Amino acid sequence: MLTTPLAERIRPNTLEGYLSQSHLVGEKGTLRRHILTGNVPSLILWGPPGTGKTTLAQIIAQESKRPFYTLSAINSGVKDIREVIDKAKNAGGLFTSSNPILFIDEIHRFSKSQQDSLLAAVEKGWVTLIGATTENPSFEVIPALLSRCQVYVLEPFSKEDLIALLERAMKVDQHLSSKAIQLKETNALLRISGGDARKLLNVFELIVNSQEGDSIEIDDKTVLEQVQSNPARYDKTGEQHYDIISAFIKSIRGSDPNAAVYWLARMIEGGEDLKFIARRLLILASEDIGNANPTALIMANNAFQAVSTIGYPESRIILSQCAIYLATSIKSNASYIAINKAQQLVKQTGDLSVPLGLRNAPTKLMKDLGYGDTYKYAHDHPGNFAHFDFLPEEISGTTLFEPGQNPREQVQREFLDKRWKDHYGYRDNKE
Repeated sequence: MLTTPLAERIRPNTLEGYLSQSHLVGEKGTLRRHILTGNVPSLILWGPPGTGKTTLAQIIAQESKRPFYTLSAINSGVKDIREVIDKAKNAGGLFTSSNPILFIDEIHRFSKSQQDSLLAAVEKGWVTLIGATTENPSFEVIPALLSRCQVYVLEPFSKEDLIALLERAMKVDQHLSSKAIQLKETNALLRISGGDARKLLNVFELIVNSQEGDSIEIDDKTVLEQVQSNPARYDKTGEQHYDIISAFIKSIRGSDPNAAVYWLARMIEGGEDLKFIARRLLILASEDIGNANPTALIMANNAFQAVSTIGYPESRIILSQCAIYLATSIKSNASYIAINKAQQLVKQTGDLSVPLGLRNAPTKLMKDLGYGDTYKYAHDHPGNFAHFDFLPEEISGTTLFEPGQNPREQVQREFLDKRWKDHYGYRDNKE
């Protein structure tokens, strides 16, 4: 009887055998060049489960001929980290291509002190760190460690990659290759996998092992029957994690409180991190509601603080209240669009000079050069407003903020129209 899972049995150990992630390790992939030259930096591999993070880390070590040490953030502490680092220091030379690789799976689960314990080893070149995470490293990895690592984003497997993976499994795996397997239909298998290669192989092996004899036909009906008889629990780091939080956010954006609390309950019952849910509500309050109802951001921030303080089970009530409030609030993405436009404008126009009238003048030389001369102090003028061009001359009059079609932001449009007249065109843009 086989005890090693199929995904482990067919795990590739070379770049040529590695499927997917062509943007990283394909012929023109940036990470591929680092691997082949041996100049691999410390890096974070960020992507959904089953996208080949662990496999890629092992291949990097294999291709660069480096010692490979691995830790799991689930069951490793600071002591374990120090022991591995000491072994790694003795195994490789400093600041050379032979530096050992320290792979840490689920690095986002490490506490701040555990991540701090890695800094010296990475800084001094004792190890090349490769961390794998399913969570946004901007939130889950401390800035000091993140600044010392390159972040590479792995994508879910494409349909073509998943089919190629199944075909390879049937060809190279000793157990599967001994059977006559016909893949008559693959839609159900691919849909259930959700781009997770490990999940695909687990389900595929389950289907094969459930059939009698060596001649096996697999179609969508067979797959669905087997999966229904073996329902998967909510996986807070897997497909459902991403699909259900997406459904939750879209339900609130779509002003459906009933769907919002349903998807919230699905996450709570599945053991999802409640602070993760609260953080997403905080983002939504600004991105999808914004100044149409500024209280939404206050509500979401208070909910996040309360959830962080009291925990489960009472925090479920707070999340429900907040989700319902946001779902029934008037919506606007005007602030979200405005900052996107502004960032794009900065990328296009570069470092435009700050107008002299807006510059700080702490010294006599700066005053003599005209810094701040033309600036008009708003409170010295009627209505606390004086017309002044605050943008660089090259982009003068560029409108980045367009108030949404809701009562509160229409008041903002009237306010801006009275002051700026034709300068920004708020009067012309009325609908």
